[in-house]
Amino acid sequence: MKTDWNLGLLFKNEREILAERKVVEQKTNAFVKKWEGRDDYLKDPKVLRQALDEYNEWASKWGTGTREDYYYSLKSSLDQNDPKIKAAVNKIEEFSTRLGNTIQFFSLRISKIDKKLQPKFLKDKELLPYKHFLEKLFEQADHLLTEPEEKILNSVSPLTYSNWTRMVSGFLAKEEREILDDKGKKSTKTFSEISSLTASTNKKVRDTAAKAFDDIMAKHVESAENEINAILQYKKLGDELRHYDRPDQSRHRSDDIDTEVVDTLVTTVTKRFDIAKQYYSLKAKLFKVKKLEYHERNVPYGTLDKKYSYEEAKNLVMKVFTNLDNEFAMIFAKFQEQGQIDVFSKKGKQHGAFCASQTLTTPTYILLNHTELLNDVLTLAHELGHGINNELMRARENELNYGTPVSTAEVASNFMEDFVLQELAQEADDELRLSLQMMKLNDDISSIFRQIACYNLETDLHKAFREKGYLSKEVIGEIFQKNMKAYMGDAVEQSPGSENWWVYWSHIRYFFYVYSYSSGLLISKSLQAEVKKDPKFILKVKEFLASGMSDSPKNIFAKLGIDITKKSFWDKGLDEVEELLKDTEKLAKKLKKI
Repeated sequence: MKTDWNLGLLFKNEREILAERKVVEQKTNAFVKKWEGRDDYLKDPKVLRQALDEYNEWASKWGTGTREDYYYSLKSSLDQNDPKIKAAVNKIEEFSTRLGNTIQFFSLRISKIDKKLQPKFLKDKELLPYKHFLEKLFEQADHLLTEPEEKILNSVSPLTYSNWTRMVSGFLAKEEREILDDKGKKSTKTFSEISSLTASTNKKVRDTAAKAFDDIMAKHVESAENEINAILQYKKLGDELRHYDRPDQSRHRSDDIDTEVVDTLVTTVTKRFDIAKQYYSLKAKLFKVKKLEYHERNVPYGTLDKKYSYEEAKNLVMKVFTNLDNEFAMIFAKFQEQGQIDVFSKKGKQHGAFCASQTLTTPTYILLNHTELLNDVLTLAHELGHGINNELMRARENELNYGTPVSTAEVASNFMEDFVLQELAQEADDELRLSLQMMKLNDDISSIFRQIACYNLETDLHKAFREKGYLSKEVIGEIFQKNMKAYMGDAVEQSPGSENWWVYWSHIRYFFYVYSYSSGLLISKSLQAEVKKDPKFILKVKEFLASGMSDSPKNIFAKLGIDITKKSFWDKGLDEVEELLKDTEKLAKKLKKI
């Protein structure tokens, strides 16, 4: 069984990389030479269809160095501090930016097609495969700058944004500390392992890990202060240049979702933070404490300390996928056989987990940091949900429709994760059921309420920065703790040191995408309910997962009978969480745990 990435699926050696770069440059320049001096494709739908077919092929096979960029990005996540990899990343970024600047004219000019002609293009049958791609370009036109201005912004982005975020992430990845194990012995742990151990069921272990985590955050908070202010300034200037009224507006536009829909979701969830507060109050009672320390909010309750080897986790997830749809299991098996999953934690490896995919012609890769906890089983299912989503799109969509907008990206992952958790609960007795329900609630609270609290945090950070011009680490910490307390309530202590825990929270570096965790889980609950009522509904779920960006999320969900524009839709999912909480409280009383 392969447990490391096989990056040979992208390139087998340095010679192949150099050869690829030459081809990419040749193909890009050929496209530019053919179309840059023309404007007939901006007037005639038939000519635009020809141009888009060629652009689609270019984007799928070559892009602006996409395969090489992807390759070094993946290598960097395995070793964030290798100077040779960093140098390669910088070089391919420069190369990609240069080529991107030369070909950017194409989408910019299409976006500014005469508004009187736009309806004609959108109705033309020849352009049907690219209809929604064109709709999005036309909608973005008012926020796009001139071609020279766009080139300048593309060129300075690494210096003003990505280099900053990589810096802090790299600092954290270097960190190691000696941590107590369950037997009271010390052993050296990576940053990812330390983060995981803050939720250990052994209090001495988690307290030791939390102390180490606090120390690491305090060590790097000065750097993070400068980083955050730099990228807040970057965002502010970008919004002003593009005439966005709100700091989150560009996110909504890029995610193909109405601002009003996101506002409805955020407001609805925020108004029901009492559900999260009641959950933490119940958890404190179960742990027989007045308050949970900040790092204890994710400690599993009860008998969930069983270790799951990767082999056991793989078999459990495979069983669930096979029951849902055999194609899901086949995709997982292919990932495993071809070396598309990197399983175990290593020094320098990026902490957490992700699923990555670039284009139709590049393979999906999944990164894990498996430490044999039950949560690692769910993480495997979660990331495989993304991977399955990619493969279903790959089989149906063109390159310009390949991908998921952030607004729906978390639906597949939450869908798969929840079915795996339900499998674990099927044969549980009351004691184990209480533990599993508490775990499910913890996941729901984290994915729905915590992420909306993070969205509110981002809103406050950008507002405060735009008012004050600079935010000290103390002010950032105060804003962070205010928003954490808003959803956690009085049952979780904002412990000394926790004011710096924003330092490692990568979410706030990627500007307002966190609402998608909440929307994704609430939408997935709706899809799960339908599959439970009728197993054949899984075919409609697959239809949604294969749709990619061929239409707006609102329209795709409408075809499934889901109206995401209504407050009542989001409340329905929140009601389900509240009912589970009430049932869990009753079970705890029945077992005389509270």
